[in-house]
Amino acid sequence: MRTYVRACCFLCLLVLLASASGCLSKASAPDETLLVPHSGGATTVTVTDRHAFSRPAANLDIQARATFSIGNAFFNSPWVVAPATAAARDGLGPLFNARSCDACHNNDGRGRPPEPGEQPISLVIQFATAAPGPHGEPAADPRYGANLNPFAVAGVPAEGSLRIRYREIHGTFADGEPFVLLAPEYELVDLAYGPLDASTGFSPRAAPAVFGVGLLEAIPEEQILALADPNDADGDGISGRPNRVWNRRTQRVELGRFGWKANQPDIEHQTAAAFSSEMGLTTSLLPGSICTEVQRECLAAPSGGDPEVSDEIFQRVVQYQRTLGVPARRNLDDPMVRAGAKLFAAAGCPACHHPTFVTAATTAEPALANQTIHPFTDLLLHDMGPELADTRADFDASPSEWRTPPLWGLGLQKTVNGHTRLLHDGRARNVAEAILWHGGESTRAREAFRSMSKQEREALLKFLESL
Repeated sequence: MRTYVRACCFLCLLVLLASASGCLSKASAPDETLLVPHSGGATTVTVTDRHAFSRPAANLDIQARATFSIGNAFFNSPWVVAPATAAARDGLGPLFNARSCDACHNNDGRGRPPEPGEQPISLVIQFATAAPGPHGEPAADPRYGANLNPFAVAGVPAEGSLRIRYREIHGTFADGEPFVLLAPEYELVDLAYGPLDASTGFSPRAAPAVFGVGLLEAIPEEQILALADPNDADGDGISGRPNRVWNRRTQRVELGRFGWKANQPDIEHQTAAAFSSEMGLTTSLLPGSICTEVQRECLAAPSGGDPEVSDEIFQRVVQYQRTLGVPARRNLDDPMVRAGAKLFAAAGCPACHHPTFVTAATTAEPALANQTIHPFTDLLLHDMGPELADTRADFDASPSEWRTPPLWGLGLQKTVNGHTRLLHDGRARNVAEAILWHGGESTRAREAFRSMSKQEREALLKFLESL
């Protein structure tokens, strides 16, 4: 069976400059605010090789580093099919996208769309029906669950396959230089359990980098909410607002911070969701099987325990992510980088890619407390317009709303991950294309970039590469 879906959603948000339109009307931030070398405060690491995103925070003590190393091993090692002699690491699937955390977040960095002929690993297709769950959460498709799983253990039919075609969009900068963008079109084929529900929407989402998440988790809520302007009271065209999501541990609605739509409240929830929907592994936070009623072979497959990821292993993986360091900035004395910082500020980009926060005095990891950090995000949702929208609502986030992504580490992505694909589905092949995909509220910022001279564009890109 085939389900054909065309995505004309050119996500705004992932990386780049003005992630919300009215950015041009914001006052410019002081240059030096944008040129701080230690993005992660005392956690900042100076490694610039392929392990730049994988080093422990520089200020961890010996005991915390030992815990980090254990978590690192669990994050990188593959899970196996149950039953297995490695009982602590069995229970994979029966349906899955990847066998390890690192398979999606390679070297703790960003994922990418599949190459022609590949099945997606670090790009997932998430589903949701039109009617939300009891707490406003996306309701899974009745046949395929939360997302498409293209792989399965022996004896269990995989859910289906994904094909991506790209349509070229041609444009020109104001100075006449041409550019070409690639608009992806998605097709779900060979669906093993019948058609998707008629009301099911979907969203392609590439795995984000995981370094620095502990610092983002440690930002006091009031600092984030102080940046919100849901009704655009100041009339600048930017109406960032928080997502409010369900916390399974506290059993209450809380601020969302993680995920493309800020649909997870903390690292624990983000990690449990990935274990569940992408590896088929249960945790005490998400104990239910991902097998749906029609997936009989999946339901009959052996379990790896209850839960399959023990609380001890789960917490090690969470703590590992929490204590990853943030890479230091580079080339900040380069005249082009400094000129690019002025252009970034003049376009109003810091209005959404907010440069600076100070973490709380008390945090889950003491090394993260009282740190002045520079992630270049406001962690808020911005309405990027219908062209950017997917077809999947997520708690308070509408299909056209997306969280501003952090930009730190941007210039090291190619070194770490071997590619420069950006945006929520990796459609942008480089930083310039990611900027050019900005629409909706960020149209004015995009046009500011498009109207720059070639020298100015190169300076702005040089600044972004310093992050």
